[in-house]
Amino acid sequence: MNLIAEIQKLQNYLKVQDYKTVVDGCEKLINKFPHNPFLFNLQGLALHGSGKYLIAIDRYKKALDLDKNFLPAINNLANSYKSIGNFEEAESLYNKAINSKPDYFQAINNYANLKALVFDYVTAIEFYKKALKIKENDITILFSLANAYHAIGEITKTKEIISEILNINSKHTSTHKLLSSIIDYSKDNSNLIEMKNLIEKNELPKGQIIDLSFALGKAYEDLQKYEDSFLFLKKGNLLKKKEYNYNIEEDKLLIDSIKKSFKDLNIKDGKKFFDKRRPIFICGMPRSGTTLVEQIIASHNDVFGAGELIYIQRIINKRLMSEKKISKEKLDNEMELSSNLLNENYFKMINYHKFKENNFTDKAPHNFRWIGILKLFFPNSKIIYCKRNAKDNCLSIYKNFFASDDMKWAFDEKNIANYYNMHLNLMDFWKSKLGDDLYEINYEKLVSNKEDEIMKLIKYCDLDWDPACLEHHKSKKTPIKTVSISQARKPVYKSSVNSNSNYEIYLSEMFNLL
Repeated sequence: MNLIAEIQKLQNYLKVQDYKTVVDGCEKLINKFPHNPFLFNLQGLALHGSGKYLIAIDRYKKALDLDKNFLPAINNLANSYKSIGNFEEAESLYNKAINSKPDYFQAINNYANLKALVFDYVTAIEFYKKALKIKENDITILFSLANAYHAIGEITKTKEIISEILNINSKHTSTHKLLSSIIDYSKDNSNLIEMKNLIEKNELPKGQIIDLSFALGKAYEDLQKYEDSFLFLKKGNLLKKKEYNYNIEEDKLLIDSIKKSFKDLNIKDGKKFFDKRRPIFICGMPRSGTTLVEQIIASHNDVFGAGELIYIQRIINKRLMSEKKISKEKLDNEMELSSNLLNENYFKMINYHKFKENNFTDKAPHNFRWIGILKLFFPNSKIIYCKRNAKDNCLSIYKNFFASDDMKWAFDEKNIANYYNMHLNLMDFWKSKLGDDLYEINYEKLVSNKEDEIMKLIKYCDLDWDPACLEHHKSKKTPIKTVSISQARKPVYKSSVNSNSNYEIYLSEMFNLL
């Protein structure tokens, strides 16, 4: 048997994401060559790709048992630890790989990505720059660097790197999309002409056409050419929708399982043991004002802005879900434990952020689904629900591109409206259960009566008044890496209120369902 040839075949399968073939093929080869660390590492990559992180970790460890200095396995083991939220172990392994080989590009890049994931953009930027010294003009690293600068509000730096990328590759559509979020096309439409020329050549793959469609939709809206804007948005949404086999019935079953599980529970009777630091959970529909609200609260001197975290979702998936629904049995078991493992697991991940404040924000819009769980296992938390005019909210979702798996419903008018209605129904349920323990902030009231609404918000959070909260747009304490970056860096403005009227004739199907 030609082992090298067999490994090459499996690597080709890995490239096309045929993970099962790689796992099975490696298993057969390992039986014949049990002391080959490369085979365990390759099998780990396939397992990681299919989301089986714990088994992947086991395979990487077996590779390192055979060769403790096998750098690819060290780097990949760190990646899997990062995926399960064990950031400290991941960081230790990345540093081990980099110390062993200071020009190890993959580990440097992955370490930078870890730092960006937890909003430590200062360190991320440092390591992206190190990576660029090894691979000058690497577009992937340059694009990550541009996004890092964008997240911390360094717009001039962002534009410089965008220009650098487009000089290298004028067809890099993700960069055009990033640029479109910064530019006001009513003042400069040169980039619009570039993007339109690109999309009209019909030479681009589908993913790049999607990028340009959303970017052009934004550009034409800036120019108040709403029909042109809608046509490009429709194109992007239709193409993206085809990538998913989304069925809203799954989300309906999940919501039903939540209400059924909590129907007879006294949510206010939460766990008695919990970390004394206080999370301020900010949730609501995407594009409902959650980023703005977080920026306001996180501008406070006694609050750390942790950003849009996936930790609650990850813990619930692991401990409370069964067949994509909340398991009442698992929930009851967690409540009966003398310890509070959900709280402990959450703070293990939060601790990696290394902040001194006793209050911190966790802004994950979809946490509106888990409000009962938050109150049970984080009884000292503050929970803020952001609500916005239904038509404006749904239009804003339709206009923006979302990469999250939680947003597969966001590319179809009917799905968006039905999901919005479903979220309202669940929020009525939570309000009936929690009463004053749930704070609702209305976006329209916030932008029309800024000072009063912000003062009430800060009072609800049991914080002393800090005038910095009125000038959140000047604060760079909290990085932003959502589609709301550009808006949240501005003073509170009213121009987005009733913006749905510009699209009323184009999105009647969606609006009529609300």
